[in-house]
Amino acid sequence: MKIRFTKYQGTGNDFVMLNNLNGNYDNLSIDSIQFLCDRKLGIGADGLIKLSSSDSYDFEVEYFNADGSQSFCGNGARCSIAFAKEIGVIEKETFFHAIDGPHKGSVENGIVRLEMLPVDRIDVFGNDFFVDTGSPHYVHFKQDSDIDIVSYGKVVRYSKEFEKEGVNVNYLIERSNSCIEVETYERGVEDETLSCGTGVTGCALVFMQKKGMENGKISVNTKGGKLMVEAMKNGDGFDNIWLSGPAKKVFDGVVND
Repeated sequence: MKIRFTKYQGTGNDFVMLNNLNGNYDNLSIDSIQFLCDRKLGIGADGLIKLSSSDSYDFEVEYFNADGSQSFCGNGARCSIAFAKEIGVIEKETFFHAIDGPHKGSVENGIVRLEMLPVDRIDVFGNDFFVDTGSPHYVHFKQDSDIDIVSYGKVVRYSKEFEKEGVNVNYLIERSNSCIEVETYERGVEDETLSCGTGVTGCALVFMQKKGMENGKISVNTKGGKLMVEAMKNGDGFDNIWLSGPAKKVFDGVVND
């Protein structure tokens, strides 16, 4: 099958984007998704996104990790908004649906803002934290003596607690009262990614809670670029959560599956 695709990246998180408004790729197999995301044999990406039509929303985002598993992806959703604008589905603002529910978003001057779903609580694991921002994230405040994120991520991800469902693992480094750095090991990719939208959001919320912040903006540096997280405290959790940053087209292409 001939597949027409567009490659996008959001702070180094890269995706194969498929225009599925006409249902051309409804039956795309897991094997095909794995092939397309393969960096040696296929196009190469952290994940694949099908942008499909919806009766109730502007569009539907179907996100697949590189191994073919499905989840919500913050940077993938932001790239989907930019892609939807490129192919004429939206102009500036949007209301779309993803695997975790409905989301609002907007795009202007290359910056894409995405409203994340509310987070009810942040759980404590000893000195570490667990938060679900559409995908599950384990957050550890990095120490100088800590091993690299891939080695540490595998230990946590394949631990008895998380082995069955999997978990994304994050190092959080404080730089100031309003700036942090984040490193992420992603399940489904099973490696470090240059950026992770849900991970960045989770780390920012953990940081805000630890600092006792009721609301604010946290600047987040990743290896792939800078993102911004805005949120307001609500009981034990947060709402009015927005993730913003660049989303850029890389190239168009055609591949035979």
